[in-house]
Amino acid sequence: MDSFVLCMMWRLLVIALMVFLVSSQSVSYDKNYKITWGGNHAQYFNQGQELRLSIDPSSGAGFASNSYYGSGYFRMRIMVPNRDSSGVVTAYYLSSVKSNGYHDEMDFEFLGNEPGKPYILQTNIFTGDSGNREQRIRLWFDPTTNFHYYGILWNPYQIVFTVDEVPIRVFKNKRNIGINYVTQPLQVQATLWDGHQWATQGGRPVNWGESPFVARFQGFGIAGCPSGDAAIPGVCSSPRYWWNKYKELSLAQQRAYENVRSRFLLYDYCNDRGRTPKPPPECV
Repeated sequence: MDSFVLCMMWRLLVIALMVFLVSSQSVSYDKNYKITWGGNHAQYFNQGQELRLSIDPSSGAGFASNSYYGSGYFRMRIMVPNRDSSGVVTAYYLSSVKSNGYHDEMDFEFLGNEPGKPYILQTNIFTGDSGNREQRIRLWFDPTTNFHYYGILWNPYQIVFTVDEVPIRVFKNKRNIGINYVTQPLQVQATLWDGHQWATQGGRPVNWGESPFVARFQGFGIAGCPSGDAAIPGVCSSPRYWWNKYKELSLAQQRAYENVRSRFLLYDYCNDRGRTPKPPPECV
């Protein structure tokens, strides 16, 4: 694609995104979301414009969108738990209905850590399977002190994970060469749970003396194509939705993406020869 055309398209995306951001900040969580478990560990503030999930030895909590979606740009402001949060996982993700143990999913998982040590952000993608496509980065800021934006652009061409609008992961649609892609309707979900068996230093237990741990969420507007939970309607691939116009990163985004990968990437399943002697086909 011509670089000038691509640049102009991404400028239009930025304009559309800014309009969405302004509108999404004033949306109460209960317009698009519902509490799904741990209701006594979920509290809302500021007329529902902030939702806080907490976890203690008795329970964590979670919420999910009222609808499923077939494409979109899904984005939320999140502040993760502070103190010694080892073993505590804050998750923000999109997931389909499970069938025989397999499903589609795209997720952010914030892996808690000891004070003074960096939070690790793990992403994973499931395409009608059990996933195992983990990537981990070290965040370049402290996610416990301020809200930051975490987003997933999902359209027929690519899946792009972003942090404060900086791309950190790209998964291209390569179904034309036999590689699975996300094809099922997805529900937006967020949870706060005990993942001590694997999340921190290979199995560091949660220090419950520091509980309750609290994760805070804002920005409950959703820019997505509504769908039932069984099949994605064809209209969700239409260019009538602004997020479907972007088939690749802009030049500036590509540079930012490469900078993150070179400076902050800690683990990429594509490079793990202990798991797969040859790179998985989507990595080539």
